[in-house]
Amino acid sequence: MTRPAFYPTSQGAPAAPAPLWEGYGYGFLGVLVFSLTLPMTRLAVGELAPLLVGLGRALLAAVPAVAVLWLTRARRPNREEWPGVILAALGIVVGWPLASSLAMQSVPAAQGAVFNGLLPLSTAAFAALRSGERPSPAFWTWAVLGAALVTAYAWRQSNGTLEPGYLWLLAAVLLGGMGYAEGARASRTLGGGRTICWALAISAPVVAAPVGWMAAQQASWPSAPVIYACAYLALGSMFLGFFAWYRGLAVGGIARVGQVQLLQPFLTVVAAAMLFGESVEPATYFFAAAVIAVIAGGRRAIVRTKK
Repeated sequence: MTRPAFYPTSQGAPAAPAPLWEGYGYGFLGVLVFSLTLPMTRLAVGELAPLLVGLGRALLAAVPAVAVLWLTRARRPNREEWPGVILAALGIVVGWPLASSLAMQSVPAAQGAVFNGLLPLSTAAFAALRSGERPSPAFWTWAVLGAALVTAYAWRQSNGTLEPGYLWLLAAVLLGGMGYAEGARASRTLGGGRTICWALAISAPVVAAPVGWMAAQQASWPSAPVIYACAYLALGSMFLGFFAWYRGLAVGGIARVGQVQLLQPFLTVVAAAMLFGESVEPATYFFAAAVIAVIAGGRRAIVRTKK
């Protein structure tokens, strides 16, 4: 059977270095998918328990993930790849969805999305710690500037007071950064598709029992919009988005391509305006332009890889 294009060669090594634009292109596609995650989560927790939303989407996404692994006869991760897959599962399959679902109980989705602009800095930090990447001082300057911009935006939007839910968002940022960096590290040889599929597959037995118990406690069947939101979270945010995202991080560099996610807060705000009729103030576009400038600066900064 012919393997899909997102898999590396059977020996586990990439066929040839990919151009940088490919990494940014795949990264941006992943960010487009992720940009609706918090609004959809906010909608879902209006009728469902946050823990059910956070764990349930991982269990739903495990169904197509296991099917892909079986249909493509995907190999298992090797000894070097398993730690990355397991930490990716802890970070982006279980940790980030749980923490963000708890945050969406009290934090507006738009404000939470801007706060998530700290994810690229978190991803770069974990890449430096665990993935052999060594960002230059110039890169860190651009990364911290980007984080400061989105923090200032969140502070401005919340009128200078941070809700307790922001602590859950901070936990989500840390867990998400770890999951992105570790998953991308495994993707270099395992492939982005296989990485997220195996992360979902090994998580399914752990989350199945609590999800089943919480679902049984639901007093009534959720409304159609909530069902659609949960479907998007499972199939888009938890599954298909990572095919593109991990591919982008793996071929373009975790720290560098991770900065594309600075655009996600503003894409989320625009999407909320288009889909839910929320107004977008001019300051949002100003911050968006500033963040794009930061990403352009970060692209030119050197990121060395440890030999």
